Amino acid sequence: MSEPLISRIRAGLIMMGSATKAELSQRLGISFPTISKFIAQMEKDGEITYTGDDDSSGGRRAKRYTYDPEYMLGLAIFMEKGDTTYSIFTCMGEVKEHGTKQSVLQQDVQLLSDLIETLIEKYPRLRSIAIGVPGAVNNGRIIHIPSYQSFHDYDLKGELESRFQIPVVIENDMNASVFGYASNFEIENESLVYLYFGQNGAGAGIMINGDVVRGSTFFSGEISFVPQYDELSFMQALRLEEGDIWNVLAGDKQTDAVARLIATFAAILNPRAVVFCDDEVDEALLARIAARSSTYIPKEHLPMLMLSNWRQDYLAGLQHLALNLMITDGC
Repeated sequence: MSEPLISRIRAGLIMMGSATKAELSQRLGISFPTISKFIAQMEKDGEITYTGDDDSSGGRRAKRYTYDPEYMLGLAIFMEKGDTTYSIFTCMGEVKEHGTKQSVLQQDVQLLSDLIETLIEKYPRLRSIAIGVPGAVNNGRIIHIPSYQSFHDYDLKGELESRFQIPVVIENDMNASVFGYASNFEIENESLVYLYFGQNGAGAGIMINGDVVRGSTFFSGEISFVPQYDELSFMQALRLEEGDIWNVLAGDKQTDAVARLIATFAAILNPRAVVFCDDEVDEALLARIAARSSTYIPKEHLPMLMLSNWRQDYLAGLQHLALNLMITDGC
């Protein structure tokens, strides 16, 4: 029972900023003697710091404690076709290092392992790793990642945990993005869809009532396969014309393909909003997509169409996943 209790106390202190034993006991519903026992051990380990006594209310003054933000660090990495981005951060969210390296997807897993090893040597208090990949993931195994055969059907979580003895979570890029978007804007219990057309084909992160949907075979969000126009998939419809992503989405046929996809989401999931990456779509294009979508679905049932910074949302989602690992598995 000790590990769940430590995790709850750890999370409570991080969330509250500082607390006395009595405040933690009341907030977490854990007995005062139990709180006292774990606080003593955590202080001995250097995980928390005594910061002084509260003012007396007539009795003995209560001791106040804060969590040491440097005690545990997290690592978030997302892999794209063009580059690999990483961020080292404290449990309070302070970024200690942020950088970009060559794409490990274009190379092999060893290059990713070497990057992680270098960062662990530099930051020995690193206690959790979250990695985002442009593919479908089943419990840490990458089961679908077109164009990157060295990562296909690869147990990346198992490989990295075995090598570094640090808890690792592997997540689909769009699942992490929709989670990060909801976290950034403190959105709870809502239904959202996050669309990205990016470097590796179209994908979607889907959140229903606050929970990220992964599906029975962890294939949810692979919208490239959605059938449209008799014999065309959604991705094939987008590629009717050559050009960069702006030209592709701006074409009338491509706008219609996206509008049909929005209508499909509206009819099946009825989300509150569909979020687009702000370096792929602008407000004028959103207005065209919304107008076209309303020819398929009554306007009052259509989701709001929003713009956001995809890279920021993606990284925020990975940081939250790493933080959850830190709190539950950190030592």
